[in-house]
Amino acid sequence: MASKVLIVDDEAHIVQVVSLKLRNAGYEVLTAVDGEEAFEIACAECPDLIVTDFQMPYMTGLELCQALASETTTTDIPVLILTARGYALDDDDLQIGNIKGVLSKPFSPRAILQQVKDLIGPSDADTSREADAA
Repeated sequence: MASKVLIVDDEAHIVQVVSLKLRNAGYEVLTAVDGEEAFEIACAECPDLIVTDFQMPYMTGLELCQALASETTTTDIPVLILTARGYALDDDDLQIGNIKGVLSKPFSPRAILQQVKDLIGPSDADTSREADAA
């Protein structure tokens, strides 16, 4: 069964690019346009990983991480935060246990795919391709 990744960003083109890269790598992809929607989806779907923008309306990526950490069903979901250069996370922010990485925008889709693989492992499609090649 494919690992499930939730992509959260209020910029549609970023959601599209990241979703396409991860789907092509064999991951199941869920999407949300803000932190509130992402929190609802995370509680219902329990994704294996969340990739979220830091600066969003209604609920920021950091507020999303805090909300996820406070729920027993979502507290262990790792989160990768995307942030524009002007928005830095300080050391206190990074102490939220579910934040496992931060990538600055602009980023390469390949860099996100590598981070996803590092955090939750390759997709089933990747592992079956590697087995076929062996």
